[in-house]
Amino acid sequence: MKLDLDHLKAEMEERLKARNFVVFRGHSRMAGSSPFVYWDNQQYPDFRMFLDTAEQAGVRLIVFHNRPFSLDYIDDAMERLEAAELPLDDQRPLERRLNALRAYEGFTCLLELSFDHQGRIYYFSLRTEWYEDLLDILDEIDASCPDQEEEAGEEPMGGYFSRN
Repeated sequence: MKLDLDHLKAEMEERLKARNFVVFRGHSRMAGSSPFVYWDNQQYPDFRMFLDTAEQAGVRLIVFHNRPFSLDYIDDAMERLEAAELPLDDQRPLERRLNALRAYEGFTCLLELSFDHQGRIYYFSLRTEWYEDLLDILDEIDASCPDQEEEAGEEPMGGYFSRN
């Protein structure tokens, strides 16, 4: 199923307003250190169920984050691909896949809803398939890069080796 996150974003905003949630438009909370509880969006992809749960728990503040797709993501991936020094036969298919993603510039690629409750962050997230493809490409590029320590000729523990 292809997700139209731009349409879904508008639905989310309407639902949040209709249910009188206080909406905090924040950055992605994935980098946070609090314990996360992730919503099972594979079996329950409807964000309304997530908001119903928040409401039943007495939550009023929802953090809402959306990410528009930018060509900067592709430019960054191209730079990383070039730095990986892959053989051209491996590099070209990745470049083609990255260039195909340019058509999505400006579209919403990620939606996140979250709330805090009793010391935990409850988190709902949806990504488009094409954004997942970008993340897969980045994983492939990263997997092909030699480890920085090994490349510098250092020992695995940064030189902390005792010969005693």
